[in-house]
Parts: sequence; structure tokens; C-alpha cells
Amino acid sequence: MRGVVVESALAPGINALKTFDPPLHAIEGAAVTGVRRIGKHIVVDLAGDLALLVHLMSAGRLQLFDKRASLRDRTSRLLVRLADGNELRLREFGTRQRAWVKVLRAQDVAADDALATLGPEAWPDPPPLRELLAAQGARPLHGVLRDQHVIAGIGRSWVDEILWTAMLSPFKRADDLSDDEADVLRDACIERLDGAIEHYERVVALPIPDKLPMPLEIHRRQGEACPRCGATIEAVHYEDYVMCYCPHDQTGGRVLKDRRLSRLLK
Repeated sequence: MRGVVVESALAPGINALKTFDPPLHAIEGAAVTGVRRIGKHIVVDLAGDLALLVHLMSAGRLQLFDKRASLRDRTSRLLVRLADGNELRLREFGTRQRAWVKVLRAQDVAADDALATLGPEAWPDPPPLRELLAAQGARPLHGVLRDQHVIAGIGRSWVDEILWTAMLSPFKRADDLSDDEADVLRDACIERLDGAIEHYERVVALPIPDKLPMPLEIHRRQGEACPRCGATIEAVHYEDYVMCYCPHDQTGGRVLKDRRLSRLLK
């Protein structure tokens, strides 16, 4: 995409566009100078000191297609039509429609509210975790590692994978890690996120599919055998996500209370 000029830009999902100054049409005629990531956000840098800041949330996709979308495509939130005939689309699946995009001046990107309070990056070189996590007190590891203000760039799926790789309970207190456990957890972050990037670079080609072939070993595999020890993978269900873990390797054989079942029994 680098060097390709934006021919036109449309926002069929008008609620996805969170800024009005500069207007969306300000990017028309500007060349793409780069694409980068900050935490879980994507930044498309453009000539003329402009940038698109995108957050996919849980159901969004930023995909490059070699043909133009129909305006009747109900999944499209943003269409950036490029002079080489390709089209960059922000699409979202499901009904919640939480993905968003902002048009910003380049000098304002780092200070944007969505980025200014992010923690250090989890990849490719996460910071030492012992003191960072200890400052979070009694909060469980699963919640802390998903907290972008603590450490940026880890989504729910990868928290499950990282904690399983580190053989740590998702409910272990953040301030209860030994130095060795903190080192193992940091190594697990690098291993799993490195592995994900390598996997995507090897198997994903244009057009990028709606569902990425994620190399997950434990997330959303409740009831299956743990690939490391053979124990049954268990899960705790929350309102909008599920947390998976191996009781044998992570919780000392204990099966954690499923919040979904607990509500039914009340």
C-alpha cells in the first residue's frame, strides 16, 4: 500500500467515524506513507500530515480488497478507495457496531485519548513484568493482561494462550507473582505473539479472509483435551467473552466456578 494514493473515502457506517475535523474527504488525494500498530489500534499514515486511527474492537476487520464494495454491503463501516484499484475496508460483523475510525492530524495521533494512556507494548519487547503487575494489587492476571492501560496489545484470545503457555492461573493475583513466574510470563507473551505474527505472515494472503485462521491451542476449546497434558479444557463464561484454561496445568486441578452457571442457579 505504501505510496498508493487515496482516490475517495466513504463512511457507510457513519457512527463508526468519531471525528469531523479534519473531515474524512481530507484524505482524498493523499498517498499512503505507512501502516503501523499502537497497542490494539491500527494507524494508516498519509501524506499531508494526516492519519487514520482505527480500532477494530472485537468484531471488526480492516481488509484490503482488489475490487470495490457495493454500498449495500451492510458490514462496511469505512471504504477507502485507492488509485491502484484496491480498496481498504473497515468491516464489522455482528450487531454491536463498536469499531471506529478517526481522521487525525499526524501530530495529534500520540495525544489522542485512545492512545495517550496506553501501557507499554506487549510485543515485540515487553517490559519486565514483576513490578508492573505488582502495582495492580489483587487484580487477577486475566483482567490485568487485557487492560490496555497496564500493557498494550493483548486481546482476550491471546491472554488465554499466554497464561496457558506460562502455566499460570487466570485468577492468580497480579501482585503474587514470583520473579521466576514474571519472567516465564514475559517469555510466554513473546512466544505466543511472535508465533501469531509468523503464522499470519505464512498463511494469510489477499483478500484477507473474514475469519483469520488463528493458531489457538486453548481459547474456545472448552471440553477438548489440553494439547500439553491431555486434561479437559474448562471455561468461565462472562457476558461477552469466554475464558479458557487447563485445570491440571494452571489451577492445581481445581475447576473454577462458571459465572454463567452461577447466575442460573441463583
